[in-house]
Amino acid sequence: KMEKPGEAGAVAAGTVKISPQKQQLIGIQTVEVTQMPLSSTIRAVGRLAYNETKISRIQTKIEGWIEQVFVDFTGILVKKGQPLASVYSPQLFSTQRELIVARKSKDVLGDSPFEEVDSGANSLYEATRQRLKLWDISDAQIREIEKKGVPARTMTIFSPISGFVVTKNAFAGQRITPETELYTVADLSSIWVLADVYEYEVPMVKIGQSAVMRLVYNPGKNFQGKVSYIYPDLDKTTRTLKVRLEFPNPGFDLKPDMFANVEIRVDHGSNLSVPKEAVLDSGTEQVVFVALQDGYFEPRKVELGAEVGDRYIVLG
Repeated sequence: KMEKPGEAGAVAAGTVKISPQKQQLIGIQTVEVTQMPLSSTIRAVGRLAYNETKISRIQTKIEGWIEQVFVDFTGILVKKGQPLASVYSPQLFSTQRELIVARKSKDVLGDSPFEEVDSGANSLYEATRQRLKLWDISDAQIREIEKKGVPARTMTIFSPISGFVVTKNAFAGQRITPETELYTVADLSSIWVLADVYEYEVPMVKIGQSAVMRLVYNPGKNFQGKVSYIYPDLDKTTRTLKVRLEFPNPGFDLKPDMFANVEIRVDHGSNLSVPKEAVLDSGTEQVVFVALQDGYFEPRKVELGAEVGDRYIVLG
């Protein structure tokens, strides 16, 4: 809006008067300052990585030998509950026999009129059963042992999740211990993207912000995700901070270690703003000129906020 200069023709210090002809010659442009919604986009390059919360490292809690290997190469997609390998363990075999004996004793002595006998039979059975469960023997497997009445020579290791076999260290005849990592299975139904954001852009990044990703190899397809974590340490060399984004991956098109272009949308809300070219920045203060009546232009000091595209947010 056009404003009037001070009363009796008084003007503020620094005010200048430019005739309409000179304004046209110089090419002066004015714009009305209003509240408007502002948004910006942070662009970064990212690298795809496994979702670490969906990786399962498969080990046994007993010593023994691998009898059979059912999943014998990496890269295969396995389902939750799918057999991976079978293990023979003398320790497990003897405990199965103890379970069968303890179950028979419980069935025979469980109704004994002598409380100590009844309690002892039940305690022995529950202790043996609990030992097997602590070795990750499932209730269904325990029921099968009790039903057959004979110990199984081997016990099967099942995949705890659905996913791709990333590593395999299981071979027939191999001796294993609880420290042996037999398989690593990674669920790729969602995937992480680690993007490098410049230091000056970090304050604008918040957890939960929406993001769009395009693969370098397929720029025509967009993937929708969100910011899930902001890492605490800054890279001193590149002056960037790693931001983790999470994307759904139902078709498994997204592979770990791919490179991608990421765009994070920043919503600044409704703000008072001015064009960048309207600001005179001396380094110690920022000034804009307000157009008054009769060709007067009055300087006003302003406090500027974030730079959004070709505009500055005005804080005061």
